[in-house]
Amino acid sequence: MADDDSPPARSTAPATAEDAALQDALAAAHAAVWGYGVVGAALPVRDRGPVDDARAAHRDVRDELIALLDSRGTDPVETRAAYALPFPVLSAIDAAVLAVTLEDGVASAWTWVLDQATERATREMGVSVLTATELRAVGWRAAAGRTPVTSAFPGLPQP
Repeated sequence: MADDDSPPARSTAPATAEDAALQDALAAAHAAVWGYGVVGAALPVRDRGPVDDARAAHRDVRDELIALLDSRGTDPVETRAAYALPFPVLSAIDAAVLAVTLEDGVASAWTWVLDQATERATREMGVSVLTATELRAVGWRAAAGRTPVTSAFPGLPQP
């Protein structure tokens, strides 16, 4: 018989729809951290400040998600050694478009988290991360020459 202080049973499969959505968000964070390495490599050193900030923000969210899933007894999804790029990144414009793609992917994952969330803390985290991804995406859309630079409904398919 387990007491109240025992750690949760470990599982490779998420126990709830919320945890499954958090796993998807974690996978998106892993991809964003990796992808921002590519974005930074395509930019001059003097222009890498936003890349470093974005990468750090995604690392922080990744680490928070790993700790949260671990505390719930779910083994966090692992990062991949590499990810397939959706297109070649050969210029600063390509780098900005990749950054938009990364932020939009993270926003989509967090929209799913918000849909599946049952806990208030998860919803609060979701709104915070979704807002931050859209704020970063605005700057990258502008750098890529995309209009409009804002999304009325971040994380949802655009018409």
